Amino acid sequence: MTLIRSKQRVADHGEVFTPPWLVEAMLDLVKGETERIDSRFLEPACGSGNFLIPILKRKLAAVELKYGKSEFEKQHYAILAVTCLYGIELLADNIAECRANMLEVLSRYLNLNEGDDLYRAASYVLSQNLIHGDALAMRTSDGGPITFAQWSYLGRGKFQRRDFRLDVLTHMSGFAEEGTLFAHLGKHEIFTPTKTYPPMTARELAAGDGTPKEAA
Repeated sequence: MTLIRSKQRVADHGEVFTPPWLVEAMLDLVKGETERIDSRFLEPACGSGNFLIPILKRKLAAVELKYGKSEFEKQHYAILAVTCLYGIELLADNIAECRANMLEVLSRYLNLNEGDDLYRAASYVLSQNLIHGDALAMRTSDGGPITFAQWSYLGRGKFQRRDFRLDVLTHMSGFAEEGTLFAHLGKHEIFTPTKTYPPMTARELAAGDGTPKEAA
């Protein structure tokens, strides 16, 4: 693969892509986590997905090993694997390509087409998890604070979402350190979600607004 798109992008943004062999070697250093379906990864300069795509592939291999005999469980745990991956990218074309690449990997695994609820649910999740913004400033491309959705799979096809601001989450380790002003407080007392959603099915996620629809 080409490690740069153009010399101008290198000069303007320091954009250089990590070669696949090095990505795999780095991921092998945390091999157990990359193969755990619900482990969370954040790539603060995700590009077109050089790290996130192989992590997703490892997670999907774990899904197949554990849930491959049940189509329902396989589908929903594959969605869970997607919900646990996060990225931030400064350049608009890269983040669009990253979302498309991740969706393609999942679609091939589950044999989905664009009209399927699971496809549209995954597309919505990726639109929330892969952020066009500046990881250093912790701001989106339009200047707002970066907020990530924490997704949980509750079983029986139900997912729950809670939103957290990145700038708050990055202070968690400081608050937890012994001897600090807030050391006596539990993390749950300091870090509360900015929004909590009711449980949702993949079909409800596919609606694209994160809000469950009323029963007909």
